[in-house]
Amino acid sequence: MYMGREILMLSPLILYSGFRVGILLRGTGKRILWAVVFILICAGYPAAEALEHAAAPSWAMPLSTAGYVTLPFLLYLVMAVLAVDILTGLARLTGLLSKENAKRPGFRRFRLALLLVLPAAVVAFGAWNFNRMGIREYKVELPRKSAKTDGLTIVFAADFHLQGRTPRRIMERFADKVNAAKPDLVLIGGDIIEGGNTPDEKMEHEAAQFRRIRSTYGVFGVLGNHDSFGGERDSFFEKAGIRMLRDEFVRIDASIYLAGRLDGRSRRSGETRKSIDELLAAVPEDLPIVLLDHRPTDLANLSRSRADLQLSGHTHNAQVFPLNFFAKREYEIPWGYGVKGNSQVIVTSGVQGWGPPVRTAGASEIVVVRLKFRLP
Repeated sequence: MYMGREILMLSPLILYSGFRVGILLRGTGKRILWAVVFILICAGYPAAEALEHAAAPSWAMPLSTAGYVTLPFLLYLVMAVLAVDILTGLARLTGLLSKENAKRPGFRRFRLALLLVLPAAVVAFGAWNFNRMGIREYKVELPRKSAKTDGLTIVFAADFHLQGRTPRRIMERFADKVNAAKPDLVLIGGDIIEGGNTPDEKMEHEAAQFRRIRSTYGVFGVLGNHDSFGGERDSFFEKAGIRMLRDEFVRIDASIYLAGRLDGRSRRSGETRKSIDELLAAVPEDLPIVLLDHRPTDLANLSRSRADLQLSGHTHNAQVFPLNFFAKREYEIPWGYGVKGNSQVIVTSGVQGWGPPVRTAGASEIVVVRLKFRLP
């Protein structure tokens, strides 16, 4: 995702922000204390990454979570410092704020409070929003061809990034919400498991929640780029009751053909991803085609293909504001619904996200697709 890369690009501004907070403090002792705290905050993300990729004990999970949270906090600290400095400068230039008033202790305390409270409040909202799993519904029409039914209800979800520090209630709520939608078909768009250090007991619990899902035609999925981190997951997918499609297709009753692509950046050895045309070449033409592809990055080829609908994840809608604007530059359809040629595309922001358990761009979601087959 974007957060590590884009926020590290702001490192000079991060140092500037730490300095600006420090000069608002009175007394050498307070400034030294802030310097120590600020260094710990800056070290939080690298420390969290180290814990995440090591066999850290369960008691270290809260430390890992806290370390990841420092990343968006630093982003919003930079934004707050720049906004307050700009507004203060404009107030000085326009005469709304005199030099004497700007130096008053009360005004300094007010600025200091803004710089620390605002980023903390935004991160707190993002932590709450991260676990607020909602339902997003789309109504999609596909050519009927020879389909024997009027339509299907598909539940689509991606980007769980399940790991040791994922709250147990997340998958329990997920299974409940999916079953409440009464789906005909459940599709999983990749990035199910994060890392290779999730305790066996936790893996059993997550697999059991997938097995609780009830649908007419079962649960199918594709691999994401994170699913092979830390080793293969075939045994987990088998226990979870998810049939993984690896550049192959299946017929779903007399309704659709479902095709699933390998991820272009999967680390699974011995597998080479087919092009969309290669994958769909053997698919008969009598039913609509739904394509599962973890990343929405091959849309030019999709637009020229026989696929009627593609379902993707991966982007998380950038997860953290304002990085979602970067996502719009990187992905033609970073989130939501779009059309490419004769193909329709739905990109989900995901059930969870990567790294920091914070979401300030969009919402964590489960997608319900109401397919209707239209007559010629």
